[in-house]
Amino acid sequence: VHGGEKFAGSVLIDNEVMQALEDCQDLAPLHNPPNIMGIEACRRLMPNLPMVGVFDTAFHQTMPKEAYLYGLGYDMYTKYGVRKYGFHGTSHRYVSGRAAQILGRPIEELCMVTCHLGNGSSLAAVKGGKSIDTSMGFTPLEGLVMGTRSGDLDPAIVSFLCEKLDRTASEVVLGYLNKNCGVLGLSGGLSNDFRDLEAAAGRGHELARLALDVFAYRAVKYIGAYAAAMGRLDAIVFTAGVGENSAEMRSRICSRLSGFNIRIDQAKNNVRGSEQIISTSESRVTVMVVPTNEEAMIARDTAELVGRLGARS
Repeated sequence: VHGGEKFAGSVLIDNEVMQALEDCQDLAPLHNPPNIMGIEACRRLMPNLPMVGVFDTAFHQTMPKEAYLYGLGYDMYTKYGVRKYGFHGTSHRYVSGRAAQILGRPIEELCMVTCHLGNGSSLAAVKGGKSIDTSMGFTPLEGLVMGTRSGDLDPAIVSFLCEKLDRTASEVVLGYLNKNCGVLGLSGGLSNDFRDLEAAAGRGHELARLALDVFAYRAVKYIGAYAAAMGRLDAIVFTAGVGENSAEMRSRICSRLSGFNIRIDQAKNNVRGSEQIISTSESRVTVMVVPTNEEAMIARDTAELVGRLGARS
């Protein structure tokens, strides 16, 4: 999952890579240790079998410093690696490349925002095929409102909640903000499933409607910010569970982007889980749905790296 700053792409796993994964454990304490255990078990059982590491953070290693640094003391970055890393990189890489193919244009010419929307959600600003910013940060807690994660908030809220809830900072962050907030919390605990929330909102459940509106508004803010950062916006690409399947959420988001002269074809927007351009021919920005395929990216990277290994032997 987490390659820190050490990996900007997929790599063949060797002792040096294993050491780098060990060094990154404090950045991903829930994910990297079991991955390391799995690799070590495979090496014992199949010592001559090549293995490939594909990192969810790698695609975002092209972000410039002004995008990934926080307003902390610079030594927090140099000593402890505190910076934005971003996640869902394999998904953002796949859908941005596929979107360029659908548009029939070189990806090097395009500025797009890829929207990986699901229970965990993130947006990426992809300029010329490279990620220049993304909404998730040091951890996946930053950014959009999600299924159970709060997304962006004032850091002082943590100490405030510690006092009010009589909990430690770790309990507030790892427990409450990660598992009990987001649209689940905003809906009054109704659900973190967007299908349930859309159905409830349709029946007049005000908190369900509010949760969906907050989610859409946060996405719109990021899309607008990324368009400004890139200098223009050629395409918006929706993917993942909500992005691919919720015509209602796509409509909620795009209707708030009328200032970009975005026009949605409602009939085309009713697509679920298949590739489709859903904007009209008059829309200044092309809006599309591209189902993600992280497995294909992993397979391609593996075939390429193992193929090179075979060519050298």
